[in-house]
Amino acid sequence: QCHVFHDLSPQAGMLFLVMPKEPIIGLSEAEDSGESHLGHVVIVGEKHAAHLGLTSGFQMVVYEGPKGGQSVNRI
Repeated sequence: QCHVFHDLSPQAGMLFLVMPKEPIIGLSEAEDSGESHLGHVVIVGEKHAAHLGLTSGFQMVVYEGPKGGQSVNRI
């Protein structure tokens, strides 16, 4: 299960966030048990992009750790 949030004031084009309901702090802490959750987040993101008509391409980004730009302790 995931939540999808749209940025009301994106700096470029369109931005939405996909967050799993079960918190995953970061990729480095996901371990084997998080694989299905992480895969589900990617699939939900792809389906939502298709729903929005983003058929010519889109970008998915995951920030990992403070030096990687992660500002919220949750994927």
